[in-house]
Amino acid sequence: MGVPAFFRWLSRKYSTIVVHCTEERSKECNGVRIPVDTSKPNPNEVEFDNLYLDMNGIIHPCTHPEDKAAPKNEDEMMVAIFEYMDRLFNIVRPRRVLYMAIDGVAPRAKMNQQRSRRFRASKEGVELVEEKSRIREEILGRGGYLPPVEIKERFDSNCITPGTEFMDNLAKCLRYYVADRLSNDPGWRNITVILSDASVPGEGEHKIMDYIRRQRAQPHHDPNTHHCLCGADADLIMLGLATHEPNFTIIREEFKPNQPRPCAMCGQKGHEIKDCQGVAREKQGEHDEFADTMPASEQEFIFIRLCVLREYLERELTMASLPFPFDFERTVDDWVFMCFFVGNDFLPHLPSLEIREGAIDRLVGIYKDVVHKTGGYITENGFVKLESVELIMQAIGVAEDNIFKKRKEDDEGFKRRNKDKKKRMKAQQQGPAYMTAGQFAPQALGSRGRPGVVQNARHQAFDMRMQGRDQHNKDAAQSLKAMMKNGGQAGSSDGQDGRGVKRKAEDSDSEPEPEDNVRLWEDGWKQRYYKTKFDVDATDDDFRKKVVKSYVEGLCWVLRYYYQGCASWKWYFPFHYAPFASDFKDIKGMFTDFELGTKPFKPLEQLMGVFPAASGNFLPPTWRSLMSNPESSIIDFYPDDFAIDLNGKKYAWQGVALLPFVDERRLRAALAEVYPNLSPEENKRNSLGSDMLFVGKSHPCCDFIQELYRGESHEGTEMPAELCHGIQGTLNLDEDPILPDKPVQSPIPMLRDIAQNTAIGVKYKDPQYGETFVFKAVILPGAKMPEKVLKPGDWERGNRGRGNWRPQLGFNSNRQQVHLDQSAFRSLGHSMNRQQQGGGQYSNAPPPGNYHQGNYSRPPHSGSGGHLPPFQHSRQQGLLGTPPPYNPQQQYPRQQYGGGGHGWDRSTQRGGHGGGQGQGSYRQQRGQDDRRGDRGGQPGYHSGRNYHLPPPDGKYNWN
Repeated sequence: MGVPAFFRWLSRKYSTIVVHCTEERSKECNGVRIPVDTSKPNPNEVEFDNLYLDMNGIIHPCTHPEDKAAPKNEDEMMVAIFEYMDRLFNIVRPRRVLYMAIDGVAPRAKMNQQRSRRFRASKEGVELVEEKSRIREEILGRGGYLPPVEIKERFDSNCITPGTEFMDNLAKCLRYYVADRLSNDPGWRNITVILSDASVPGEGEHKIMDYIRRQRAQPHHDPNTHHCLCGADADLIMLGLATHEPNFTIIREEFKPNQPRPCAMCGQKGHEIKDCQGVAREKQGEHDEFADTMPASEQEFIFIRLCVLREYLERELTMASLPFPFDFERTVDDWVFMCFFVGNDFLPHLPSLEIREGAIDRLVGIYKDVVHKTGGYITENGFVKLESVELIMQAIGVAEDNIFKKRKEDDEGFKRRNKDKKKRMKAQQQGPAYMTAGQFAPQALGSRGRPGVVQNARHQAFDMRMQGRDQHNKDAAQSLKAMMKNGGQAGSSDGQDGRGVKRKAEDSDSEPEPEDNVRLWEDGWKQRYYKTKFDVDATDDDFRKKVVKSYVEGLCWVLRYYYQGCASWKWYFPFHYAPFASDFKDIKGMFTDFELGTKPFKPLEQLMGVFPAASGNFLPPTWRSLMSNPESSIIDFYPDDFAIDLNGKKYAWQGVALLPFVDERRLRAALAEVYPNLSPEENKRNSLGSDMLFVGKSHPCCDFIQELYRGESHEGTEMPAELCHGIQGTLNLDEDPILPDKPVQSPIPMLRDIAQNTAIGVKYKDPQYGETFVFKAVILPGAKMPEKVLKPGDWERGNRGRGNWRPQLGFNSNRQQVHLDQSAFRSLGHSMNRQQQGGGQYSNAPPPGNYHQGNYSRPPHSGSGGHLPPFQHSRQQGLLGTPPPYNPQQQYPRQQYGGGGHGWDRSTQRGGHGGGQGQGSYRQQRGQDDRRGDRGGQPGYHSGRNYHLPPPDGKYNWN
């Protein structure tokens, strides 16, 4: 789910962390689509080792998109998921590991939030159907037009939960997808694919973090691995920082606010369902041939460079005159912990802390004082020092009263400015109060008519003044509007004129405000808060200590979850609201440790804990009856309706759903009676599964896995680290394996079977450690820290705001972006001498710097001739955004993917040959321009435009 407004605040304060992705598109030749060769170097000028996909961030937008037509059935949904993943793989191009993680059964602390979201989704779906029915009757009753109602089954997004048939089918489709890509895509042939489906317990992003932690603790782990994690949740940024990996990048969709969405009633854009007027749709195309098509709006992707964020944090968190050595890694852990105060998926945020109000900056200032006072850091390896937390809370508590009053003042100011803005916009829409005539009359641009000549300027000015005075004879409301449009000042008579004039409802600029009984900005706010939210008196100190104790446990649980894994599958915060910061007193002894040996729910048990009764069709019949039968012992867990407390917010989705908490003991007791009714298929869906590991036939580990199947070994076998990029774990045979030379049947009718399969799959288990083992939150020995990217201006810009910030394309900050459209490229290619040897080679896309056919070719100087050997960007230098020094002996640091007949060698030969002839003939033609190019900085062929070398003789036949 993430932390609301966190990424917006982070990207505005530290704008340089965001880099726009360069994406190579597939091309068409004679109607045949030519896919992108992902085995070639990354056009973003950085090579990633591992790509991790938080699959739920892909499944949801593909199954029920908001900006385009939804898929018609499950098969189309699966194909949309495949295409989305192909696009991500094309951008990132991992060279070692692709890890796909789907949300499994979540810890109990997360299930409360999942329960709230699913009950909300069900309630909002019912309300939308009722609203559409009501509005349809109103529009048709007044003679409006609406398209006929399409009878189609509504997709219930609640099925994207472990244990449903949809998730089981998705796991089968992903196994087919992996086998197909490993068999047919050259960019996949040497990578290791790990699939953790919904049958494996744990949230997707935390299963990924658990994998990284356990691999880091192995002796064969490469400390300079380049990680790339895909997901839209803001807490992924904190998870990436918590790994202490120096090269960690996040890729996510670029958020574009206020995108037009089609009306749910008429399907037209430009208005919401509540404003639908029932106007017939305009004709699209001469013959309305585009009636059923929607404009495709493909989302763009951005990179978030955590190595650059670490530079910002190091600059901001560095403290002088400490009584102990400064440790930047420890301050990063403390910063991550403080971000939990403003929101996370497991605890409600403190009432006095809002990201939009600069809460994190306030916490950083308090933190620096606390570190000096206590003589130490707040956290260590995921464990909290509560005495330091108490000092931070007390410092916040002192300012709580002023924070609430300032929030009210800012809110009133915002409403006042918004109201004035609406008045100005309404005045502008109605045009001027009166029009002048003659020479002063406004004329349309390009009109043939000329303004009339002024015969008498004094008479004309007198008429204009009289017209203005006549406006005061109109009714009071029209007079006030006219004077506002013309910049007039309302005098004392305006109030008198306005008396007795009934204001129309449609002219009202004020919206109904939700009632706030707490009124935090007035004295007595703490008493009202506890009475309203908890129904107890503020004088009940025992109850307040109980709430604070649960919140302290929650802070310890969340930090442990981020750094060590799930400390307890049973713990959860048993209240809907958080305490005040000033209530955190004497908290040092409130927490000791969590219960060991707890186990997660089974998938169907989790469905019973998070689903409303309206989604009971995803459950077995006897289980479903427990949700709706009035005689059920747990019927109170599934209310038909529930209240939503806005809690000082404006929109319902920001409010708190007041649902009863599920009692685990009562739930298990009720399910014990219906467990015998499960079918074998339902029992299989209700069991916990295992991760799957896939490799291609050319992978070094393929022969080892084949030997396991030939030997029919039923015991776990340790994975050899030297065969799989240092990855370690335990392998077990799969009951229904994917094997080389064994056809793989497609679970999707519209996709073909894999007749010549070269992939192999096996069960995989991460390296195991004891429950008391502590993973160290440190930089590993041998890790090479990236060079600094930030300049002094970047830091100053971050403190002032975005300023004149321009997005960077790719990881090379020196890349010169060429902005030419297709017509410009055609003109450029046409102006070249096509008869000359090695004629110009230009595509329809701007040339991405020095990137060319699998090599980064060095721009030749005018004084050099003959063969120009290519150079490659190293992984380390590519990440920094700075071009590497030219080194003819430097080789590409990776193994060659896909074997011998690959684009690497061909491009090297082509670069050498083309650099000799095509370049020489061009010099003879340019003459003086090359001598200018030697001096640098003057326009010329090689003066920074970075065009490619011309191809060799006979490369293209222009005739």
